[in-house]
Amino acid sequence: MKPHVTLATFIAVWLMPMHVMAANEQEHAHVHAKEQAVKPQSDAKKNEEHEEHGENEEHEEHNEHEGHDENDEHEHNETLSSSISDDIATAVNIVTDRADSQLLRQHQVVYGKLSADPNRISHVNARFPGILTSVKFSLGDSVKAGDVLAVVESNESLNTYAIKAPIDGVIIQRSANVGEVAQQQTLFSIADFGSLWVDFRLYPSQQVAVATGQNVVIMAADTEIKGVIAHIIPSLTQPYQLARVKLDNRDGKLSSGQMIEGAVISGEFNVELAVKKSAIQILDNKSGVFVKNNSEYVFSPLQLGRSDMDYVEVIAGLKPGQLYVTTNSYLLKADIEKSEAEHDH
Repeated sequence: MKPHVTLATFIAVWLMPMHVMAANEQEHAHVHAKEQAVKPQSDAKKNEEHEEHGENEEHEEHNEHEGHDENDEHEHNETLSSSISDDIATAVNIVTDRADSQLLRQHQVVYGKLSADPNRISHVNARFPGILTSVKFSLGDSVKAGDVLAVVESNESLNTYAIKAPIDGVIIQRSANVGEVAQQQTLFSIADFGSLWVDFRLYPSQQVAVATGQNVVIMAADTEIKGVIAHIIPSLTQPYQLARVKLDNRDGKLSSGQMIEGAVISGEFNVELAVKKSAIQILDNKSGVFVKNNSEYVFSPLQLGRSDMDYVEVIAGLKPGQLYVTTNSYLLKADIEKSEAEHDH
């Protein structure tokens, strides 16, 4: 508590006799002279104190800097993970698989165009000139071998005869109407699309690795279709060769004229551990996968090796049997990046 100064005390001090003030001034001068006498020693001491203080500040700054680096390193090494319950994971279709060995297939990616098998296209004519008295099928209809396509009344005998489909297939052209005269023109064209040919372009850099008899894998409509190179046809005018492959299309998923991508298998080898390419994500400039541990999905950076169309070899960063996310792993990446953005903000 501050001392209480009364008004009387204040006045007494203010009216202090002049001789007392003078004495105080003399004493003050004496003290000042004494301070001047010891000033060099005091200044030296102050310099020492200043240097010591500077060293302490530098030491403290160094310690603070080291602590900051340690914190930064700690933050940098912080595990990247996302916690999602199994119910939510199922709802958003987050799918996992076990890491295991895999057969990888070296391949050459090729591009080509589908066309109908020329041996399975039939052009139908009238055997004898006459009048078309009946036409049974229209453009786009499917027919079976032996189906009656039309009926013709012969000009010579006036007898009628049937024009039948020679093969199974689809009518891709029709030039026949009731009442018209059938002569030598093509009345119907029928194509069997149960098998198709694809002509893949082989450029000079690919031609050494591709030969007849090699397997070709094509992904179309979420289905893997396999074929074999039947012929390699040189070109007289183009800077590429054509690798011809016959494909089974009985399910009708492919269409003539369709541009298509394939992989010519040039070699096969087993690796001890591989993951699906679709599982790979990039976080902190590192490629890796999300490993499932109960309801937590931890990002594990990987050292990757050889690959094929679907899988990539894992050299380090994952153990056989671990569950990793193969489908919709980007949702986990987005969740982590969102959390980091909110933290930085």
